[in-house]
Amino acid sequence: MRTILVASSKGGAGKSTVATNLAAYYAVEGKATALLDADRQKSSTHWCEKRAGLASAVLPLDGCRRSWQKHLPGGMDMLVADAPAGAMADELDALLAIADAVVVPVLPSIMDLEATVPFLNSLAGHARVRKGKLPVGIVANRLKPWTSNSQQAVAQLETWPYPLVARLRDTQAYVLMAALGRSLFDYHSEQIRAHQDDWAPLLKWLRKVP
Repeated sequence: MRTILVASSKGGAGKSTVATNLAAYYAVEGKATALLDADRQKSSTHWCEKRAGLASAVLPLDGCRRSWQKHLPGGMDMLVADAPAGAMADELDALLAIADAVVVPVLPSIMDLEATVPFLNSLAGHARVRKGKLPVGIVANRLKPWTSNSQQAVAQLETWPYPLVARLRDTQAYVLMAALGRSLFDYHSEQIRAHQDDWAPLLKWLRKVP
């Protein structure tokens, strides 16, 4: 089973949006997928519940319970973990121990960039990350590419020691689809396909993760 941890030290960075869309992508691809929701807001759990009637349903797991692994059925292909908001690496040790990759969404603002640096520094001190056994990728989220703020944020992210693996444009579609338990990968309109293309570099990066 492959495990992807989506984590951020800054609330509102789009952590649950990234986690649910990743889970949906794998489920739509036909993989048995579970979504571990360790965030007390339970946004990912509510999304899974709304999606329960679809052929590409995603199994919700309560990551706030220490015994969550007992509720994980055998035969799962993918586990996407939505980390607790604001948690640093030492608080994520159990998840970092099983993850195959860590995805860190960051919003294009000075406040968010500055808030993310201590979190990435804490990740750098984790043994698996330090030894190169746990890849970490940055996702620039809710970008407005025509604005100087987004352009400057991307330029700064590209100087960080972790790769910038995706640039996701801002769209209300994420909010609307989340309310329905859906994702970008459940639709095929021309407009949605343009946003799906934003995810292609992230998905390619994850495929290359050992």
